[in-house]
Amino acid sequence: MADEGTSILDVLVNQVEDASLRSRIAREIELLRGSRSFGLVFDRHLPESVRLPEHPIRKGVRVALSDESSDETWPVLGFTDKTRKVAVLGVGKERPVDDLIVIREFGEPVYPGLESVERIQNGPNDAPWHTVINGENFHALQALRSTHRDKVDLIYIDPPYNTGGKTSWLYNDKFVDRSDRAKSSKWLSFMERRLKIARDLLKDSGAIFVSIGDDEQHRLRLLMDQVFGPDNCVNVLTVEMSTTSGPKTVNAQQGTIVKNCEFVLIYRKSSAFDDVSHTPLVDSVEGWAQNYSWWLHDDGAMGTLAEQLLADEKVAADIAALGMSGRGTFSMNRMSDLLVLSDAAREFVEKNVDRIARTDRLPVSCRGQNPPQGRYVRFHADHREYILTTLSSGTEVQVLPLSLNYRWSDDHKPRYGRTVLRGDLWKGFFKDMARVDREGGIPFNNGKKPIRLIQQLVRWANNSPDAVIVDFFAGSGSTAHAVMEMNSRDGGRRQCILVTNNEVGIDQAKALRKKGLHPGDPEWESQGVFQAVTTTRIKNVLDSGAKANVEFFNLTYLDPGRVRRGHEYEAVAPLMWLEGGARGERVDTIPDDGWALTDSYGVLFTVDELAPFADAVSRAASEERPPAIIFVITDSPTEYQQACERLPVGIETVRLYQDYLSNYTINIEGGAR
Repeated sequence: MADEGTSILDVLVNQVEDASLRSRIAREIELLRGSRSFGLVFDRHLPESVRLPEHPIRKGVRVALSDESSDETWPVLGFTDKTRKVAVLGVGKERPVDDLIVIREFGEPVYPGLESVERIQNGPNDAPWHTVINGENFHALQALRSTHRDKVDLIYIDPPYNTGGKTSWLYNDKFVDRSDRAKSSKWLSFMERRLKIARDLLKDSGAIFVSIGDDEQHRLRLLMDQVFGPDNCVNVLTVEMSTTSGPKTVNAQQGTIVKNCEFVLIYRKSSAFDDVSHTPLVDSVEGWAQNYSWWLHDDGAMGTLAEQLLADEKVAADIAALGMSGRGTFSMNRMSDLLVLSDAAREFVEKNVDRIARTDRLPVSCRGQNPPQGRYVRFHADHREYILTTLSSGTEVQVLPLSLNYRWSDDHKPRYGRTVLRGDLWKGFFKDMARVDREGGIPFNNGKKPIRLIQQLVRWANNSPDAVIVDFFAGSGSTAHAVMEMNSRDGGRRQCILVTNNEVGIDQAKALRKKGLHPGDPEWESQGVFQAVTTTRIKNVLDSGAKANVEFFNLTYLDPGRVRRGHEYEAVAPLMWLEGGARGERVDTIPDDGWALTDSYGVLFTVDELAPFADAVSRAASEERPPAIIFVITDSPTEYQQACERLPVGIETVRLYQDYLSNYTINIEGGAR
């Protein structure tokens, strides 16, 4: 009989007759037991394979059908003849090379590059460039880990919600349906790989926002606890995205609890996020709080608001005309009605928000000050100013002016009036969702988040006008739209980096295949997310007057056979420009002088030219325009050290190998740099 510590697995293993096999299985079970920890446990599926359309079909590579009509892959054993037009595959079948595409599994090095698709300068020369990258976001993130490690202030993503519907989460033309037993573990594996890199991108003071539905919210929170640490969970926001109306009404009438809310998980990189100045958000409040009944006179005396309302000629006339006065008095119980019916009363309140006040409990730091009765005094403690008084009962209290919560609200339609500080319940975004299809001038059936939500997340989390914001599930480009609009309003220089792809919807794909079209065909690509949605929306924002600079890129995969000394620099140049801050001109070609210096970064291609290069950098630094980063290209640690010693102190330097692409290797755990 098994003891209490014996599991069903132990019993079953003991029934295996082959002693060697029994021992091996028992050993593997013990290894699994030893690796378990409290928290989220799931199978970690292999990352998605990489399709490399630019790579030549050679003997030994693994290939798939380029039209994506099958998920099957095969090794190339050779070719039928010297023309190499027909490949012999691992199953003994032959296939035209034109029908095939090279596939790389995870762990096989891949070399990324960026190909500029379009560059639109609609802002000042010295303004940062927003960048939009079309490509597999896992690999784009790996490339960004080389260019933006510890440099990003905020990340906002709206990933697939994994609801299990027919088109629930479309990625790489694959989706997971509700019948897939590994639905959640595949989704968690998909998310974990990306969140780990996202954490590397954030500054210590940075934070990430993740929108999610309730299908995976509980699992995602456990996953983010593991990636970022449970102590770094800032909050989980509940966002009211719909009301029980329209089609939902029928279900609700039948007793179904319909979904009205989504969630935003907020995690910080470290406690340094708490040192960043956050902006409180406020929601409007209907009516009048009757405890705002005091009046603060300039000489320090305290009176009543009712007295001042009756002393104002216009307000008193309205009070009398509305029948709200009795025996020369006004009851604060009628204040809400008065503000609705009297323009004069509303104007009076708005002019005097610093004089109208209420009382509240005395803070601990203000005890023992003995303020006078019937008068108020100002007292400084805890780096802020308090207003104190003593009531006729002898109770010491603090005085809170109406100005502390009478201001413009952050509602769907902001209004000036009484407000309350917003907590973790963000109400009213269903109003934005009613018109979200019009934002940016493009429809997007996979869902768009309202720009007000993104703007308020950014405004709350980080007051820096130069914040770097990344969205690697960019979809329709809402994040870039939100950031550009914020910059236009307040003159900020926030910079946005988007990553999206150019996939088409499942229904679109079926229709295009019926017409004989496949991925790569111009008509197919023109209907993809990057071309038809993201690019179009951002251009619409620019056309509407946003003063911003934007460049669109394709993430490319470069043939390792061409990765030689000095080759493929042009494909890597945008990555170096990004690492330098994506500002100003870009060094797209290797100059004859062996070095180049822009206002934001410099590149030393030939260490023999160190002297003139170092002089140029020193001059720029002395004129208070030092480059943000210097790249020194050399395989020699000694030469790199010599260069660092000649360059001004305080400028970040990075050594790149002569084989440029090895600095940005992706598709492997960690990455080269």
